[in-house]
Amino acid sequence: MEKGIFAGLKVLDCASFIAAPAAATVLSDFGADVVKIEPPGAGDPYRNLPNLPGYPTGEHNFAWLLEARNKKSLALDLSKPEGQAVLYKLVEEADVFITNMPPPVRTKLGITYDHLAHLNERLIYASFTGYGEKGEEANKPGFDSNAYWARSGLMDLVRADTHTTPARSVAGMGDHPCAMAFYGAIVTALYQREKTGKGSHVASNLMANGVWAASVLAQAKLCGSKFGERRPREHALNAVANHYQCRDGRWLILSLLNEERQWPILARCLGREELIADPRFATKPDRHARSLELIKIFDEIFATKDLAEWRKILDGSGLVFGIVAILDDIPNDKQMLDNDVLVPFENDTMLTINSPIWIDGAKKVQPRKPPAVGEHSDEILRGAGYDEAAIKQLKSSGTVG
Repeated sequence: MEKGIFAGLKVLDCASFIAAPAAATVLSDFGADVVKIEPPGAGDPYRNLPNLPGYPTGEHNFAWLLEARNKKSLALDLSKPEGQAVLYKLVEEADVFITNMPPPVRTKLGITYDHLAHLNERLIYASFTGYGEKGEEANKPGFDSNAYWARSGLMDLVRADTHTTPARSVAGMGDHPCAMAFYGAIVTALYQREKTGKGSHVASNLMANGVWAASVLAQAKLCGSKFGERRPREHALNAVANHYQCRDGRWLILSLLNEERQWPILARCLGREELIADPRFATKPDRHARSLELIKIFDEIFATKDLAEWRKILDGSGLVFGIVAILDDIPNDKQMLDNDVLVPFENDTMLTINSPIWIDGAKKVQPRKPPAVGEHSDEILRGAGYDEAAIKQLKSSGTVG
């Protein structure tokens, strides 16, 4: 079995919903030994996500498969002093402790940085919040739909035009980019520890990551730039940087930034070479001045063929374009499969989504199915020095499941 770069790194994942545990998942992909700490009984509430209204239905817990792969489960009641004592013993030997509990909950459960740091001077304490750990909103719970998507301005910015309602996000859409930032913070702290021998407290939050995602336009606002009204697709200012519907209802998007060179190529691909010399569209300023007219022409042309046909025509032409993918495309996306964006679980043909980092010469572990609640409790406690009698006592008291 491939051990990975982080083989031997001990990570305690005391987090839920979604960015913080997803960062632990990335560490596990590179071989870290990740222990999921969750309440006895029902376990991490995130296990229940697919049962909420509006989510896809099926025989597999897709959310848990993705976020909890490779991990071991310790069912531990942190509301009890006995449970906190178990955690403190694990912290003594841990490298990374991850949590996204709100600050008041951390205090109540005895898992603040001050509670844990003195137990292990090499510990990286990684905390994730909705709105940061200072200020009047520090204790405010946040999800990516509100703290990342809505608060950053993205929810308003991506709607079709100013007359449509703000665009809704989809599950985990902000959490997973946030997980990569949080992972980066943890790895940076581990690098610092290599130089100093000391652990530290690292943090990230949904709000900061959301503004970072929107930062090109947010920076323009900070610079006092003037903004135009967001225009609908049919009234875009540039016809060659717009999206179009094909005959089968699928969409593609043109992104021709080198317009002067690529305009003749596009016209030939569309079977309308006469447009090259058409005085209405002869120059870039002409095309932009008549963008509405050109969009209507393109709409008519793209509606004559299915998306697959247009892909064959446009591929290899040197034009920059993309398909507007739908979920049905993903399981058989050859480019994703060829680049290990999609990888199979160990001893299974079911695919999962890989973390988006690759390092030459360092293979990732093959994803293992996630654990049941408390599946590894006995193993983890034995590894921490508890004998069978102590484990039995912890279980009988309900501290461990």
